[in-house]
Amino acid sequence: MTSEIHCDSLWHGADIVTMREGKYHILHDGALAVRDGKIVWIGEYAARPAITADETVKFEGGIITPGLVDCHTHLVFGGDRSAEFEQRLNGVSYAEIAAQGGGIISTVNATRNAPEEQLLAQAQFRLRPLLAEGVTCVEVKSGYGLTPQSELKMLRVARRLAETLPVEVKTTCLAAHALPPEYAAAPMTISIWCATPLFPKPPAPAWPTRSTPSANIWPFRRSRWKKVFAAAERAGLPVKLHAEQLSALGGSALAARHRALSADHLEYATEQDAQAMGAAGTVAVLLPGAYYLLRETQCPPVELFRKHRVPMAIASDANPGTSPALSLRLMMNMACTLFRLTPEEALAGVTLHAARALGLQESHGSLESGKVADFVHWPLSRPAELTYWLGGQLPCTVIFRGEVR
Repeated sequence: MTSEIHCDSLWHGADIVTMREGKYHILHDGALAVRDGKIVWIGEYAARPAITADETVKFEGGIITPGLVDCHTHLVFGGDRSAEFEQRLNGVSYAEIAAQGGGIISTVNATRNAPEEQLLAQAQFRLRPLLAEGVTCVEVKSGYGLTPQSELKMLRVARRLAETLPVEVKTTCLAAHALPPEYAAAPMTISIWCATPLFPKPPAPAWPTRSTPSANIWPFRRSRWKKVFAAAERAGLPVKLHAEQLSALGGSALAARHRALSADHLEYATEQDAQAMGAAGTVAVLLPGAYYLLRETQCPPVELFRKHRVPMAIASDANPGTSPALSLRLMMNMACTLFRLTPEEALAGVTLHAARALGLQESHGSLESGKVADFVHWPLSRPAELTYWLGGQLPCTVIFRGEVR
């Protein structure tokens, strides 16, 4: 006999798209019981046990999904590059723009010169549209400081996002994002710079519970990857890798051998890469925004990822140069139309598999007992509508830690 469940809130009146095991697994006329910000019971409303709730919320139809997870962003940076975007469309080459002081180095200079409060306000401005359409967890990378001091400044700002807005933040150190301008004459020193002061293991109080760290690597030479992997491992940080974006370098296979959480971009990944990732459980993070803006023509090998059972996540890659994207739902549509994912795969890509890419699959990404009570109510008839509708913000009610956000 099941004992009575006491909870803070009971939510029902909609179909629940649980996303267990990366599938819809819909509970028709489902219900969620929440206590202390976690799900303590989930099932069909008609089959509920004895429950007493301090508050009961009934929706008038629609669907409930897990809170969306944007697992690859660069939300903290100074300035913007809209002028360069316009220049490129007017026929100015990237080389000419770089010679004028543009490109990633312009973002580096703007980020280094911006005070923390300015960076925070700009990052909040970019994050709010993502939150408005159901994102409850976001990863934020550094990478535009390219000095230990500036990189740590970016990470502090990213952590403050979790203190000032109702969102879970995962911070990622991407300090080898580009060659710092002061090292242009001695590029090999980047290996030493990356492997020594970059990944200091901070004392526990420095990392709030809603902002936990990992390390990310940009694909310089393979000999340098290993040094950065080693530095991250010494610091106790899980690793991620930008891999196979513009050519096949074997980075995703190497990352898989180091048990990386994810390899990201992957347009030029090979079957060997897919096989290694599938065996290691490394997530393939697809970034259709950058693919679209750069007018790429080679798609990630989705069929190979399916064949080798590689979890596929989707992210905005929100950044000033190649993906100024502030809609994760639009990225879902692009992943379906450009990369040929199914709507179910796309929703898994911004829920369970995105959580897995951040090492959060035990607490986030699906609606199950024991997981955080982050979920979204949508006045929609079926989950495929999340991918189907283009433009605008679909009306939704976002619940973060059991409270309406």
